Amino acid sequence: MNKSLNRRSFIKSSALVGGGMMVNFSFFTSCNSQNDDSHVKWNTLNGYLKIASNGQVTIMSPNPEGGQNVKTSMPMIVAEELDVDWKDVIVEQAPLDTELYQRQFIGGSNAIRYGWDGLRRAGAVARHLLREAAALTWDVPIEEIKTEKGKLYHNKSSKSIGYGDLASKAAELTMPSDIEFKSSEQYHIIGTSRKNVDSKKIVTGQALYGIDIYEQGMLTAMIIHPPAFGLKLKSFDAGAALKLPGITDVFSIKVLNDDFLRLHFDTCSFLEVVAVIGESTWQVMNAKKEVEVEWTPFDTYSEERQFWGRDPQTLNIPAGLESSTDHFVDMRAASKQMNKEVRKDGIPNTAFAKAKKIIERTYTGPHLAHNCMEPMNFFADVKEHKAVLNGPLQKAEFTQKAIANRLGIPLEKVEINMTRLGGGYGRRSYSHWAVEAAVISQKVNAPIKLVYTREDDMTGGIYRPAYMATYKAAINDEDDLHAIHINAGGTNESPLYANRFPAGAIDNYLAESWTIDSNISIGSFRAPRSNFIACAEQCFLDEIAEELGKDPIDFRLALLDRAARNPIGEKNDYNPNRLAGVLKLVRNKSNWNQPRSAIYRGVAAYYCHNSYSAQVVEVSIEDGHPVIENVYCAVDCGILINPDAAKNLAEGAIIDGIGNALFGQLSFVEGIPQQQNFHQYRMIRMKDAPKNIEVFFVENNIDPTGLGEPTFPPAFGALANALYQATGKRLYDQPFSMNGYI
Repeated sequence: MNKSLNRRSFIKSSALVGGGMMVNFSFFTSCNSQNDDSHVKWNTLNGYLKIASNGQVTIMSPNPEGGQNVKTSMPMIVAEELDVDWKDVIVEQAPLDTELYQRQFIGGSNAIRYGWDGLRRAGAVARHLLREAAALTWDVPIEEIKTEKGKLYHNKSSKSIGYGDLASKAAELTMPSDIEFKSSEQYHIIGTSRKNVDSKKIVTGQALYGIDIYEQGMLTAMIIHPPAFGLKLKSFDAGAALKLPGITDVFSIKVLNDDFLRLHFDTCSFLEVVAVIGESTWQVMNAKKEVEVEWTPFDTYSEERQFWGRDPQTLNIPAGLESSTDHFVDMRAASKQMNKEVRKDGIPNTAFAKAKKIIERTYTGPHLAHNCMEPMNFFADVKEHKAVLNGPLQKAEFTQKAIANRLGIPLEKVEINMTRLGGGYGRRSYSHWAVEAAVISQKVNAPIKLVYTREDDMTGGIYRPAYMATYKAAINDEDDLHAIHINAGGTNESPLYANRFPAGAIDNYLAESWTIDSNISIGSFRAPRSNFIACAEQCFLDEIAEELGKDPIDFRLALLDRAARNPIGEKNDYNPNRLAGVLKLVRNKSNWNQPRSAIYRGVAAYYCHNSYSAQVVEVSIEDGHPVIENVYCAVDCGILINPDAAKNLAEGAIIDGIGNALFGQLSFVEGIPQQQNFHQYRMIRMKDAPKNIEVFFVENNIDPTGLGEPTFPPAFGALANALYQATGKRLYDQPFSMNGYI
């Protein structure tokens, strides 16, 4: 039998055998390798789980796995409410199915937050059905049926039975309309550390990633895109390439249809590319070099884009070959012009006019590339009336719509199976390469795997925008902070979050926003916008605290106390008590009030993606260069599902943040990316990473929120503030390595 059955084939097979049961040999060896499982029956209780007659449970993980451990943590939530023994659980990645699952994508650190109730319900409903089946079997009230680790008990009669023995009967019962969840005091899986379900497969090199996919008769495809932003395809000559061994075809493709209304993640840097197809990756890579391509500048144009169901917007794509130096000149000019007022509290203009002293600082950040360890890739097998695709995606639901439109086939005929992501961070939300793979497969009428080289990926767009923010503070005659003015913008996007701290804590507050048009495509990057503005904000607050002679943490806590007791405005989107809570926790854990000889400290605290994080970074100076000794991190993200995994995720984000702060930079000269592989784009190395990271979580019973991104932004600011203490020089421009410290 097919070892990789998708949901639709599962339903068809189930219908044939009746009763919602089927035999699936791919699961048998996982269930019990010691026994002959050829007669094990699997019973579907809902879309998230199946229970076998031998007591084993298969839980489907609906969202893509990008290293954030949802493939373990989401099934843990189901297993908790099901009240099953975790050792009896098999986890499978669910294919895309918008009818069965909701919000089946990752992004915004919302997978657990949005899945929390639905995942609990899936487990609780199945547990209720099993209890009902036991009650009917033993002719006792359901209230007397208890469960524990995959077994049902009736204590009055001393009867017990395993889930597997009643799964078939439970599957035939009517779904309950109302269900009760466990209280947190009853948890025995949630809140305990469980190993990543794919750990062994990862370390033993088993095929888990899109790049691993291979099918008999599959061809390999690569693309050639313009070498510079601002250019488009004019013509090409593939004569020499087609003479090379193993090369089967070379042609140009248009990635998206002209009349396709692009959704939020349908960004496509280059609408027309050249595809090279052959029998092996090496053959195609060599053939790419032999294709003679002529490019030509494009004229300014516009395109319609619909963001999250709102009315379509028109985006202007300017002509020209852009350079990073020009971007910052244009941004400085834009920041001095009349800008869009996003929020205004009090009378900030009057406060600045009467100020005893005004502090004004400008912060900048360059474009950043995602640089996922696994380059972009996708498998596609497109037939006349059906397309089957496999690969790493963050937003498969949106990609499915783009592929269906481009191929001209019904949406339900596009089947997408999701693999683990070899890194995402927003990059795999913009899946134009999946569309390219589908179009190529349709044209050659064969299964293909499209693979990007590292250079294809790094020069292919979808970057973190370049940003600039100017902060001004007014100090009054009483030496108090009396007003703040934020003026922020960037290339195609502003980093401003006008309703976050310190909004709500300042009597006079003004936030303005602006953008400049650019033809360099931008998109989500880990903690979008927050990854820049948090650093600017936290560095500026440190500078104000120093000017006022106040401890940096005490200064922030005083502002947060004001926001909690007597908030200014009604749109503040953070909880000042929770933000103060992580600051107090990190102050305590880092022994902030006990200075250490030759150790220099910086602090930052930030709210984003519905969670709160504060960090203290400690650096020393060795041979004239800073060394990151320790990072202390406090997090409030509600209920922890998997503590070890949460700690790992926070540590990874901190290291990622420090690496980007120190070295991250993608620059352009005449539209050409100047960093095209890792020998030019510096990534953090072992010697640059903190020697020690300690992560502490606020314990509460608040529903879980995001964790993949919230500990990323504070790392920038805490490091910058520590480096200032160590060197006496403030950092205003990223990456910090440009300042000669590293």
